[in-house]
Amino acid sequence: MLYAFGFERVGVVVGDLYFVDPRPAKGQEGAEHGVRVELRVLQRGPLKGSIYSAQPIEVARPIWRADLLETVDGRPGSFDRTHYHPVFRDWDPTSRVFTRELSADPLGWLGEQLADLDALLAAAGFPPGTAAPDDAGRLRGVAPEIVDAARRLLDQVRAGELGTAPKDRAPHNPSPRDPAPRDRAPRDRAPQDPTPAGKPVAIRAGWL
Repeated sequence: MLYAFGFERVGVVVGDLYFVDPRPAKGQEGAEHGVRVELRVLQRGPLKGSIYSAQPIEVARPIWRADLLETVDGRPGSFDRTHYHPVFRDWDPTSRVFTRELSADPLGWLGEQLADLDALLAAAGFPPGTAAPDDAGRLRGVAPEIVDAARRLLDQVRAGELGTAPKDRAPHNPSPRDPAPRDRAPRDRAPQDPTPAGKPVAIRAGWL
């Protein structure tokens, strides 16, 4: 599921996520699920029809990301993999950042971060003009709604309704006897490179 909150030049998207890294860092092994929140550049495309045609909208470059994640096999509510990415290099995030404040109160911390758009842009290395003059105030005003959306998604993840493994991909490393993964992935999941049998498999499900 995906929520989108759009302003003049930036927007915030919130969605559920299931994730398995085939080459995890130490202590980050195993499947993770939860909610991802991203601050993104928002752009309008040229109209493709008459003056009455639908407006093309692009959720463009990522600026900042918060991952409210937990291990799938762990205790619900542990937030044991919850982290954020203050900086992106083009479309790829830099290393995970863990803080005590985020782990102690992820949703409260999220609301505080979204209330200071100027600080997020500066930390990410984006110029102030990335956002329109009124974007910071408008984002601050709807930050509680964004936090509520993240809370609802977390509840659905913990209920097993969202943030689940794709039905066509097993959440384990395949053996040579396992069937090969399908060639096509659902539109909300990036297709993975072919992986030889017996090798770790990357699994990622969700819009973000």
